[in-house]
Amino acid sequence: MSKPTLYIIKVGGQLIDNPKKLEEFLQLFATFTITKKNLTPCYTLLVHGGGKLASQLSEKMGIVPQMIEGRRITDAETLKIVTMVYAGYINKNIVAQLQALGCNAVGLTGADGNTVQAHKRNHPTIDYGWVGDIDQVNTTFLKGLLLSEATPVLAPITHDKKGQLLNTNADTLAQEIAVSLSNSFQTRLLFTFEKEGVLENSEQEDSVLQSINPSLYEQLKKTGQIHAGMIPKLDNAFSALRAGVQQVIIGKAEKLQDLVQGKAGTTISL
Repeated sequence: MSKPTLYIIKVGGQLIDNPKKLEEFLQLFATFTITKKNLTPCYTLLVHGGGKLASQLSEKMGIVPQMIEGRRITDAETLKIVTMVYAGYINKNIVAQLQALGCNAVGLTGADGNTVQAHKRNHPTIDYGWVGDIDQVNTTFLKGLLLSEATPVLAPITHDKKGQLLNTNADTLAQEIAVSLSNSFQTRLLFTFEKEGVLENSEQEDSVLQSINPSLYEQLKKTGQIHAGMIPKLDNAFSALRAGVQQVIIGKAEKLQDLVQGKAGTTISL
């Protein structure tokens, strides 16, 4: 008997900061989720990023956000802010909108139900602060939610099971969840944001790569054509494929249906 399909969809970037575009995406997501559940044994799980709201709030409080290769340095004060913004306002706003659209969304952080356990990153030269690298995903808990017709909505806050919250990259969170659930589902991972896909030239919106493999990635990274937040996104995409995820696509959130059908975005290959 074949495994049911699970779409792990990560939404982030500027979309999170644009109420109208976020609403349009959530309408697409809810329609897709409800339609797929009615037609086939198919499930969806949503992971969201934090947008710029956390950085804007940090600046208003006199805390200058620090980023290294697209990853946030999280000191104690910043952790409070990202928890409030990601796990609070953004997560519950998304859940409320999905519920209004008939999608039974359940908002979670990694601490809820011990969904995602992590440890504080230990780097030889950089102190990332309260940034969490994932140790394990509670697949039993997530499977229970999915099979009960709920749609988990994950904020990128994890915990160490010792009482400490941690800030975890949302792309990494989506990747680890997809990998962990691959034993039970045919997992398809979609990274969605405001761009059409991976751009060969970041200044040209029409330079979308239909596909990208590790060799081309290293080449474009070396020349600076791929940089900043796209680096960890692609690192996570390749890691997911190597660990058993069936399909990874990066593309525009407003084209969700086309992405699912392979008609848009950038397909990641090994």
